[in-house]
Amino acid sequence: MPNSKILENKKWNPRTEGVVPHDNVYYGKCFIGGALACGLTHVGITPLDVTKCNMQVNPTKYKRLISGLRIIATEESARAVWKGWAPTLLGYIPQGALKYGLYEVFKDLYASMAGKEYSQKYKGWIWCAGAASAEFVADIALCPMEMVKVKVQTSVPGTFPTSLGAAVIEMNTNRQATRFPYGSIVPLWSRQIPYTVAKFYTFEKVVQYFYTNIFTQPKTSYSKSTQLGITFASGYIAGIVCAIVSHPADSLVSLMAKPEYKGKSILRIAKRFGVVNLCTKGLGTRVIMIGTLTGFQWWIYDTFKTALGMGTTGGK
Repeated sequence: MPNSKILENKKWNPRTEGVVPHDNVYYGKCFIGGALACGLTHVGITPLDVTKCNMQVNPTKYKRLISGLRIIATEESARAVWKGWAPTLLGYIPQGALKYGLYEVFKDLYASMAGKEYSQKYKGWIWCAGAASAEFVADIALCPMEMVKVKVQTSVPGTFPTSLGAAVIEMNTNRQATRFPYGSIVPLWSRQIPYTVAKFYTFEKVVQYFYTNIFTQPKTSYSKSTQLGITFASGYIAGIVCAIVSHPADSLVSLMAKPEYKGKSILRIAKRFGVVNLCTKGLGTRVIMIGTLTGFQWWIYDTFKTALGMGTTGGK
């Protein structure tokens, strides 16, 4: 590499390339935006999540979204479709903060390590590496509350507490049986890391496509509402992709909460439940759920960033 190229890479800093410098204040705002985006959206789709989890663990009883919701509301109560909202909120606030905030940090870090030329040439790989690294850390914060949430949502009515405090005490008291707080960390990583890589990579690519091929004027020439509309559409498309990618692992996380699978390995659970069932049971509901969730997550995140003068994510 010529000396001039080496000097150029040494001087280049991805943290100062954008319209808004990526300083610690910027990263801090991204952490807050991610917490809001994930916390609010995951709580908002709790009824879909309750039904989806039950479709995964008991597909013969809970066959479809609407009928599943009706069965839960009829057999338990209308409030039962909101089971697990509290551990969902407490789990996804820190998870969202770390996922979105650390994605920005790792993305800049890896770009800096690669240098200007290679960071542009291998931009997609940097997005993937940043997303995977951020999600690895975020899942450590999520796992305990995710285990509580799944247990609350999938247990036979009357066999497990539904209130947050009682559920956590029960999980902690019977650690040998529940494997609380990190018994599900490996299947959680296997679900969330591919999910997040697909989510961030697809989002970045779709936004880039919109601004390159459809909205071809400079990004700043479009109104904030138009930019946020592009954000939502890109997020929804990304959500569909990552729902399909992560569904088998999501099914495994749900199945591990069932008493009949207590102490069994992931491979044994998968073999007994069936690979086809792992890939398909509850998938339609999950696509609707994750598409909507991801679209609104990116919309909330970018709305928050826009309100603070940071602009929307992605684009040319």
